[in-house]
Amino acid sequence: MLEKLIAIEEKFSSIEKRMQEPEVYSDPAVYARLAREQKEIEPVVLAYRKYDKARRDMEGARELLSDPEFREIAQEEYDLAQEEMERMEDQLRILLLPRDPNDSKNVIIEIRGGAGGEEAALFAYNLYRMYTMYAESKRWKAEIANLNETELGGIKEVSFMIEGDGAYSRFKFESGVHRVQRVPETEASGRIHTSTVTVAVLPEMEEVDFEINPVDLQIDTFRSSGAGGQHVNKTESAIRITHVPTGTVVECQDERSQHKNRERAMKILVSRLVEEERRRQTEELAAERKSQVGTGDRSERIRTYNYPQGRVTDHRIGLTLYKIEQILNGDLDETIDALIMADRAEKLKGIES
Repeated sequence: MLEKLIAIEEKFSSIEKRMQEPEVYSDPAVYARLAREQKEIEPVVLAYRKYDKARRDMEGARELLSDPEFREIAQEEYDLAQEEMERMEDQLRILLLPRDPNDSKNVIIEIRGGAGGEEAALFAYNLYRMYTMYAESKRWKAEIANLNETELGGIKEVSFMIEGDGAYSRFKFESGVHRVQRVPETEASGRIHTSTVTVAVLPEMEEVDFEINPVDLQIDTFRSSGAGGQHVNKTESAIRITHVPTGTVVECQDERSQHKNRERAMKILVSRLVEEERRRQTEELAAERKSQVGTGDRSERIRTYNYPQGRVTDHRIGLTLYKIEQILNGDLDETIDALIMADRAEKLKGIES
């Protein structure tokens, strides 16, 4: 591990020097790429420097242990330095875990009502609101690509993009089946209904990430549907793209510009195709041990929202929080942090075993 850390620090110093060179400083694209590389490894370098300082402090204190006059102070310094060194060693193990290359990307979230009819559609709206409020708390931008609403204000399905540094790293554990248990407003007897909603989370991919033959695409234009207003149904700006070989269909009708709708629909299509390819490869390597915290199985029931008891339970890590109102208002950090920690622990276990 030490050799790897020294190499990372050398790379960090090399990037720092290059960023000060006039030809690099005057080239925004090169400078931005180096700045991203530097930002990615900076936490490792800072942790390593703290680790190395603690190691040097320990060696200095050890030399004084044989001196009766300084033994007590030296022992105290030695113990503190050893404690710091062990703490930083644990932190470095986590920082050196293989990084998900998609973590820094924007994210595409697709929500669909499942079992439960209108009640499922209403809860799909609740989840859409929860995710957009969480994005807002992070100062990230949320934009709808396609929305299919019900007459009562629910959502049959919605596709939306969240743009922000690290958005995928925070949302990637949300894929799966979300179950809600509550008494619908239309239920006169007060009986609790159970409904489900499926959530798919995809990192935003560019066309360069997946080779698509234009011949394989069927592109249709149609008039946007909506609740009304002067801009609705005037022009055929909505786009439907079908990837014929896989039958994958993407619609985008939120923008008034046909060009923007096409651009966004292509991003969603590529992201879906990349995800399906990843899923296929994962299934082929099914013998490999799966992580406890899933990030892609849409059929997996991952969380239950129980309104009568005011609790939210994540079944993958056994976490139950009695703060359903706060969570549905976008307070997701506690849940997401717990999922990330569980995922790291599982990966560490895999490395150590």
